[in-house]
Amino acid sequence: MGVPGAATGLALGIDLGGSKTEAVVLDADGAERWRQRITTPAQGYDAVLAALAGLVGAARQALDGAALSIGLGAPGSLTRTGLVKNANLQCLNGRPLPADLRQALGQAVHLANDANCLALSEATDGAGAGAPVVFAAILGTGCGAGIAAQGRVLTGPNRLAGEWGHNPMPWAPDDEPRLACACGRRGCVETLLSGPGLAAEHQRRHGGQHDALQIAAAAAAGDAGCRDTLARWQQQLARALALVINLLDPDVIVLGGGLSRIAGLYAQVPALWPRWVVGAADEPLRTRLLPARHGDASGVRGAAWLGRQGDLTP
Repeated sequence: MGVPGAATGLALGIDLGGSKTEAVVLDADGAERWRQRITTPAQGYDAVLAALAGLVGAARQALDGAALSIGLGAPGSLTRTGLVKNANLQCLNGRPLPADLRQALGQAVHLANDANCLALSEATDGAGAGAPVVFAAILGTGCGAGIAAQGRVLTGPNRLAGEWGHNPMPWAPDDEPRLACACGRRGCVETLLSGPGLAAEHQRRHGGQHDALQIAAAAAAGDAGCRDTLARWQQQLARALALVINLLDPDVIVLGGGLSRIAGLYAQVPALWPRWVVGAADEPLRTRLLPARHGDASGVRGAAWLGRQGDLTP
């Protein structure tokens, strides 16, 4: 029958990360036909380019030369001229990655960042399948987000749609710190909601060296300081997502990344956010908060669907 909105044929998705790169081929029903994972080369741009071309070659060989659409989830974003910018994989910055891959492979490669791939994956056949508007956020070492509307990634004329993590934390109390952010500003959502942000806030209030998941585990075991930190973090997440609801009014909010696995999150945060959502006192909110159905595989699956849809450039 096939995934709604998907073309027929095989779709190759590649998720390029700082330490590992994963590739998968999906058929029109979303079933995996092939998968491979490699270590991302540390020798620079040319080595990364060769590794990506090698994965495409391996997929083509494994599937007897079948035609494949190709999508790539990569850190950073593209300028209007097709150059990569703001990638934490530094060798990509300033390079025309899609054009170089097209020349190496003989076909177009369509690129988006990991949050956009998450949004597209979960809107296509994941937790938000069939929903008109899906907002997807990655809560991990940073806070990225993507938006899928009517089954397609929303990018915008400036390619800024979904830059949620680099907005000010809304409705901040006087005792909430305005920490420096990697973007050059202070008080961004990412500085508090990311894993390092949660850990830093715990150390500031209660001391001790714990990472975010250790804090969550200790809170579940009854540690008072960790429970306080986690409660503050959940309220911060509720405020940040309430702002999204006020601006976008998505049908589904999907969470990915390591912190998306914190127990109790999906009941407690929606119970908190009506305090800040316009008109929430008048009737129950219909927005659903859900974990990514495809988990860590959602990024590479979204890249596959991206390649099948084609270029997202406005």
